[in-house]
Amino acid sequence: MSFKLPFNVDLKNKTAVVTGGGGVLCSIFAKALAQNGAKVAVIDRTEDKAKAVADEINKDGGTAIGVAGNVLEYESMKKARDIVLEKLGPCDILINGAGGNNPKGTTTKEYLFKEDLEGQKDIVTFFDLDPKEIEYVFNLNFLGTLIPTQVFAKDMIDRDAVIINISSMNAFTPLTKIPAYSGAKAAVSNFTQWLAVHFSKVGIRVNAIAPGFFATKQNKALLYNPDGTPTERTKKILDMTPMGRFGEPEELLGTLLWLCSEGSKFVTGIVVPVDGGFSAYSGV
Repeated sequence: MSFKLPFNVDLKNKTAVVTGGGGVLCSIFAKALAQNGAKVAVIDRTEDKAKAVADEINKDGGTAIGVAGNVLEYESMKKARDIVLEKLGPCDILINGAGGNNPKGTTTKEYLFKEDLEGQKDIVTFFDLDPKEIEYVFNLNFLGTLIPTQVFAKDMIDRDAVIINISSMNAFTPLTKIPAYSGAKAAVSNFTQWLAVHFSKVGIRVNAIAPGFFATKQNKALLYNPDGTPTERTKKILDMTPMGRFGEPEELLGTLLWLCSEGSKFVTGIVVPVDGGFSAYSGV
């Protein structure tokens, strides 16, 4: 594997389920959990992506299966859960990693100006946003966390189990242009706290990681111009990040492993920023 773990924890005899496991960040989560001894079910809407990550883990000496599953469909998740239960056993660690934004839930500009309402075809204002697209983004992030939890958490009761949700900097302060994604991630943070209280009597801890800004292949076009220079949005992000750089995906692993381990047994209901100081900085 192409990254180094910050430290190791003992996850032997644990079964971990990672939704969105075919993606950039969650595939690294799956590999890190496997390196620490967990049996990992990589769940992704695209089965080929899930199996590709599982194959990498198995080739590296770990134990993993790739499973198709749509986090927005209860029956799809139930089928995935049945496969996991049969092949790996009941879930001990659930990483709700599936989520994301959609350009159709995004405004063109940060601010509304009166002249934007004059019907220019190349401008999407708040008033042009399609409620159905907003609904999709919200559902993908919020229901995409709730439904897998409903399905897998029944097997996690009284197992000293762990659920980790993926929030965002948007949950602390909404970013401009992306109201659907910001609202959805705020809901994920709130839901994390609610679940932590709700599951506190049955041996399930629930926390969330809120990544700051990470440069990946998926968002490279938004962060850099074709000539490799940073976009205006990138300049703003880095100006607001005291450490002055983007995060590397593997820099999320320390928090992930800590929250999955015995080292955080009395930790539940928190949202941990991994953001280079972004959420602490007022800009002045």
